[in-house]
Amino acid sequence: MEDRKIRVAITHGDTNGVGYELIFKTFAEPEMLELCTPIIYGSPKVAAYHRKALDLQANFSIVNSAEEVRDGRINLLTAVEEEVKVELGMPTPESGDAALKALDKAMTDYREGLFDVLVTAPVNRDNMKVNGFPFSGHTRYIEASVGEGQKALTVYVNDHLRLAFATAGMPLKSVAQALNKDDLVGKVKLLYKTVRRDFNISNPRIAVLALNPASAGKAADEEEQVIAPAIEELAKSGVEAFGPYAADEFFGNGDFEHFDAVLAMYYDQAMPAFKSLSVEHENVFTAGLPLIRTAACEGVDYELTGRGVTDEGSFRHAVYLAIDTFRYRENYDLPLGDPLKKLYHERRDESEKVRFAIPKKHSGQPFQPRRAEGQPKQEVPKKE
Repeated sequence: MEDRKIRVAITHGDTNGVGYELIFKTFAEPEMLELCTPIIYGSPKVAAYHRKALDLQANFSIVNSAEEVRDGRINLLTAVEEEVKVELGMPTPESGDAALKALDKAMTDYREGLFDVLVTAPVNRDNMKVNGFPFSGHTRYIEASVGEGQKALTVYVNDHLRLAFATAGMPLKSVAQALNKDDLVGKVKLLYKTVRRDFNISNPRIAVLALNPASAGKAADEEEQVIAPAIEELAKSGVEAFGPYAADEFFGNGDFEHFDAVLAMYYDQAMPAFKSLSVEHENVFTAGLPLIRTAACEGVDYELTGRGVTDEGSFRHAVYLAIDTFRYRENYDLPLGDPLKKLYHERRDESEKVRFAIPKKHSGQPFQPRRAEGQPKQEVPKKE
């Protein structure tokens, strides 16, 4: 890698939303330019409009291509050539089109190796169209553009949790039918690898939630036939996966504190707990792709646009998260780039007897049916 600062590409998002306010407030601190080199993919005229409307002292240098980017300053790359009418707080086709053009230009430049990580400002899917079809969100668009066939997994990050979901974008009545063992195994393995490689935790512990609450009584088919077998397979492959845990008890008793990441079965099962536990920031991290992408966990906030009252804390943490992840991933991958050849042959015994004869600090627990009234509670393995 060249001897330069990490280049953080930032798409401006919906031009009638709070994107520029988040960006300008984040980089109002001079120390931010010591950490990285920002490249805003946007429109100079729209940026100037927001700067004047917000009465912010935000200086930026206009560049026409990423090759012109320089360290020590805020670089605003012209990704939208056309005139864009700004209507603060109003979703319009123009504002959605400008958001998509900035994202598309960023994808092109990433393929050329012109920046290191991506932070996205909020967009409104409802006013964005891709070749006439509704915009499916940042994750799917980035996956299709630069994923190289790999599947992305959205991970929500705050002060206490790293949270992913087994299902997404479906009615609650469809969740049980959508669950299958192979998919759960794949998502937990990806989450495990992500926490190791991108969050610098050498042997992460992953909690897998049950579909049904503890109050449901006897374990249902989903736990016995899908989730528990997936956890057992993961344990055999060396992944520190535990569960399934009923969500109400898991969060209510504070058991989440003993794990490095959590896989929930559906969004509403764990997102209320995630938000209630957030103190300083809520971020989104797109796992599983070559490109590191982060974002603040917030929407376009049309009702706040132009008022100068938006809190940029989560957006600033999204920049920090992208920088940290880039460094962790680089350090993780470096020893694997040119490994030394073995000078000897190992003798291995893969028998189950030998495997279980070696004591492990934390071993996966097979599923146990939920306790009946008066029976002792299944213990959560504690961190040592």
